[in-house]
Amino acid sequence: MRIVEDPADLADPALTGCGFVPTMGALHAGHGSLVERARRDGRPVVVSIFVNPTQFGPNEDYARYPRTLDADRALLEPLGADAIFVPSVEAMYPEGLEASRAVAAALPLPEVGTRPGLEDRCRPGHFGGVALVVGRLFDMVRPAAAYFGEKDYQQLRLIEDMVAADPARFGALRIVPCPTIRETTGLAMSSRNRYLAGAEREQALALARALQVAHSAQRVETAERLMRETLESHGLEVEYAAVRDARTLLPVTGFERPTRALIAARLGATRLIDNAPMTVWR
Repeated sequence: MRIVEDPADLADPALTGCGFVPTMGALHAGHGSLVERARRDGRPVVVSIFVNPTQFGPNEDYARYPRTLDADRALLEPLGADAIFVPSVEAMYPEGLEASRAVAAALPLPEVGTRPGLEDRCRPGHFGGVALVVGRLFDMVRPAAAYFGEKDYQQLRLIEDMVAADPARFGALRIVPCPTIRETTGLAMSSRNRYLAGAEREQALALARALQVAHSAQRVETAERLMRETLESHGLEVEYAAVRDARTLLPVTGFERPTRALIAARLGATRLIDNAPMTVWR
């Protein structure tokens, strides 16, 4: 398994038409499942590790976000990844970081990244940074397929629509959604789970419990109320607890299309998200 730092080295024919797993590092079994899924498609697999500054707000955790390259390499090697792409900030943003933030802020985004009032409301500017870095990573790696977990569901939908809207740039690139991987307790795996200490891990199970209890509801408003009550009863500060159209992430207007329950909540200084498909009545 190679470590690639220079984007020019990605032109190696051995990596052509790869399966690509973009990450910010601090890898766990959820990331490993993406690599395993990519391997099943029979392509070489490239994993990127880049903590992207343009997707963090001024009061978010960019400085303390865990950077664990040695442990990440140890996790990836037995899974059969062919290369780890570890670009520098300068390689990703040669125009300079401040200019890049301005580019990210001006990017036209798909409506799923601007209208739902979920992550787009709670993390202003976040999706501009995501779209900018993911687009540039796709340009550098030129994968045949890219694999994203469903835990960051609105991000997944943003990337699907971004790629579909620009075939001249992204060609036949296939975006492959992959299921959320959970700990045995039900907690969705996340790099930020390592921030949780002691009793906080038990409190964090409120997200999975809220999604479970919502399944007992027959109406959207009941499901949303039950989720919020469950989160608050465990001491979490709720940012949103919503049931939405699974494609547009807008409020549900009919049930001929799938729906999705989505949660974001804060536990102390740690922000947690989770989601699950839902079956409810209006």
